[in-house]
Amino acid sequence: MPPDTEPPQHSLDTLLAQLRADFPTLSTQFQSGARYLLDHPQEIALHSMRKVAANAGVQPATLVRLSQSLGFEGWQGLRELFMEAVRDRGSQPYAQRARKVVKDAGPGRMLGEMIEVQHHNLDALLANNADTLPRAADLLAAAPNVYVAGFRSCFPIAFTFHYIYRLFRSSVHLVRGDAGTLEMELRALTARDAVLVAAFAPYSQESLRVATAAREAGCTVIALTDSTVAPIALEADCTLLFAIDSPSFFPSITAGVAMAEALVEQLLARKGKGAIRALEQTEGQLHRTGAYVPARGG
Repeated sequence: MPPDTEPPQHSLDTLLAQLRADFPTLSTQFQSGARYLLDHPQEIALHSMRKVAANAGVQPATLVRLSQSLGFEGWQGLRELFMEAVRDRGSQPYAQRARKVVKDAGPGRMLGEMIEVQHHNLDALLANNADTLPRAADLLAAAPNVYVAGFRSCFPIAFTFHYIYRLFRSSVHLVRGDAGTLEMELRALTARDAVLVAAFAPYSQESLRVATAAREAGCTVIALTDSTVAPIALEADCTLLFAIDSPSFFPSITAGVAMAEALVEQLLARKGKGAIRALEQTEGQLHRTGAYVPARGG
């Protein structure tokens, strides 16, 4: 289709089907670009055109021409389809996904598929956050107070970060919103503080309320989410990405928890000896107050 015609009004699925059908007739360079789009559709919305081109082994101009050959004005029009798919990923009802799990049930196959997908999710952490993870750690370390929020299925991610970070830093606060008190907790935010919000599609209203309130208060906002176009990411100064892919009916938080742990590791390294002293004090207090079951023999 010539590039000066009206852009096609198809979905991502029909675009990928078109690419598969046309693949044998494409030039070698177009095939390289198309192969990457077909094999890694979940990564197109997360990376720049240069990054996608490098991963595909082609020049950025090749992706532009490929997009135009498909009826788009350029790369951004094509990429928007992938971005829309990311935004809509959470709209499929859990019950609909559950039907597929029940239909395709097989204990051995299910476990193997789950482990394989989780490996991919974890591998994507480094590729998507090599530059942004250190920046997020710098922003959090510089703030006098850090507030952490995650609701519903993202609460374990927020709680993990809060629990581990608080072992060596006392000025870390978990935003919970218990008994409808979210607005009261958000009143404590000041312009010097940093707020870390975790959320993935479908995005909770509470997570967006926290991110919006933090932005209005002048806080530094770090989004831990599944898309650069997530509602909380649009409010953020820095976005950390994690994949939620899962063969099961519910999105996975494994990579999100791993990101929280990796971020705390970066923060510990920055604080150095001060963090070690704080950890020693915390551990000593936990043991003295009977928080842990005593080891045998003392």
